[in-house]
Amino acid sequence: MVDHCEAMVAIILKLVLTPILIAAATLAARRYGPALGGWLAGLPLVSGPVSIFLALDEGRDFAAAAALAGLLGLVAVAGFCAAYVLIARKSSWLPAALVGIGAYLLCAIGLAQLSVRPAVAFFLALAAIFASRTVAGHPSIDTPSRVPAWWDIPLRMASAAAMVLAITECALYLGARWSGLLSPFPVFASIMAVFSHRDIGQAGARRLLSGVITGSAASASFFLCVGMMVRHHSLLYTYSVSAGAALAVSWICLLLLVSGDRR
Repeated sequence: MVDHCEAMVAIILKLVLTPILIAAATLAARRYGPALGGWLAGLPLVSGPVSIFLALDEGRDFAAAAALAGLLGLVAVAGFCAAYVLIARKSSWLPAALVGIGAYLLCAIGLAQLSVRPAVAFFLALAAIFASRTVAGHPSIDTPSRVPAWWDIPLRMASAAAMVLAITECALYLGARWSGLLSPFPVFASIMAVFSHRDIGQAGARRLLSGVITGSAASASFFLCVGMMVRHHSLLYTYSVSAGAALAVSWICLLLLVSGDRR
């Protein structure tokens, strides 16, 4: 009965919470610009709950291994962002999205072969974040000329829910390493980048992905804390500290984005 309830809660989070979060990120992007929307998309809003349910369902060792893999998965996220930006400079959103997701998957396959300590994985994630942030830059954009259709946000919400449900349900059958590598899959980033690219142009997508990359540092701090603590502390304490670390880093990242806009 308890397992059934946990499974139901997990499904509700995937089908309800995720669409609400992407709607909020979309509205924030429209109100404050794509960089802030990207920053929200880069936070562990999906990978955090996934990590908690992995710990509850599969145990602490599984969650620790998945958190380490999640750090490496952020390297793949940076690869997605960099590839999307490079292709978007000369192509439409479809080739950019396809190449970006392809780059993510190729990076994930390569990273799945690595066996490193959490500190090394954290360093690799930060290095990838810095490199892809340099590629994305922080271009100026024009205000979109057309008003989004009424179905714009519902379509984003449905797409996000479908992607998260498919990824997490498949990942659980692949073991801790692939569960962790897939947990930071750029669900929000890919959907929001495509819509920003379509509505504003490639500069809008670049600004959004710049925010995603910056916000990913918070996800890196979250995974590092989980990986180092979950075997030795209670789940409540582990995830409270990890969420607090992610929140602190996210505010620093937000200040960096705001200062970049002012310049």
